[in-house]
Amino acid sequence: MTLDDLDRALIHALHVDGRAPFNQVAAVLGTSQQTVARRYRRLRSNGVLRVVGMTDARRLGQVEWFLRLRCTPDTALTVAGALARRADTSWVQLTSGGTEISCVIRAPGGDAPQALLLRQLPKTPRVVSVSAHCLLRSFVGGPVGWHGRARVLTDDQIARLTPDFGPSPSEVDIDGDEQLLTALQQDGRTTFAGLAAATGRSEPTVRRRVGQLRAGGILYLDIDLDATVLGFHAQAILWLSVRPAHLVTAARALARQPEVALAAITTGPANLLAKIVCRDVDALYTCLTERIATIEAIDHLETAPVIRTLKRAATTSG
Repeated sequence: MTLDDLDRALIHALHVDGRAPFNQVAAVLGTSQQTVARRYRRLRSNGVLRVVGMTDARRLGQVEWFLRLRCTPDTALTVAGALARRADTSWVQLTSGGTEISCVIRAPGGDAPQALLLRQLPKTPRVVSVSAHCLLRSFVGGPVGWHGRARVLTDDQIARLTPDFGPSPSEVDIDGDEQLLTALQQDGRTTFAGLAAATGRSEPTVRRRVGQLRAGGILYLDIDLDATVLGFHAQAILWLSVRPAHLVTAARALARQPEVALAAITTGPANLLAKIVCRDVDALYTCLTERIATIEAIDHLETAPVIRTLKRAATTSG
């Protein structure tokens, strides 16, 4: 698909608030509600984007792990497909010439992810190695979305779309919210009437509950987006080793780069992880040599080009 300025503005608007009513988006963008609804349906039906309701793992007592699996070339796609079908995985990607798989997996705080993972992988001796790296703190990614997606709105437009949930509740319990959260993960723009039907609750109760979950930081709306339609054709995963005294400073500097879609401090030999999304290989070269290279205290950098994405935030890709 070829996107025009209105498509990009709509994507940015949904990045600000994935559940913003179409009449509000239309008023901010200076077009009609029917046009906004038609454009959204077109983007969604063509698999370009989907609004998904996501939960903040840390607030739920869960831990996110970034896993690297090295396989022989003949089995990598099979293993990656098995990972993509799991409900607890996201961002399943083939890297490094198709012999390495990376993914994010969620687990309760005390569980060992290797044990959870290996029980459901295809039984094959060709998985050469598995390593798990705990995502200790994210600076971009998850609730802090990638701001380089389609930034075309003015500060005033962003302010008009930014939701105000009022005071944040001191504690939010999600017991009994499984059906609601599942419905929002499937479609973050499901109407309140649709959510009421899915949960057996009244529409006012569902409306109030969604507001509470968002205000408490439990629930956030993300865009499951095919970056190639925005012109981004070169992606890579970076593993950086940074001197500990400069780790947070380096992570913040990395997160400010527009190409960085994920920046997180991790466990393991490399203590800083990043995903970068660039328009082409030349832009990737420029990002590495003119931006990331200027960040102080980076002692080592490993770059793994992304060959194929099998699963993004919540859906399996083609």
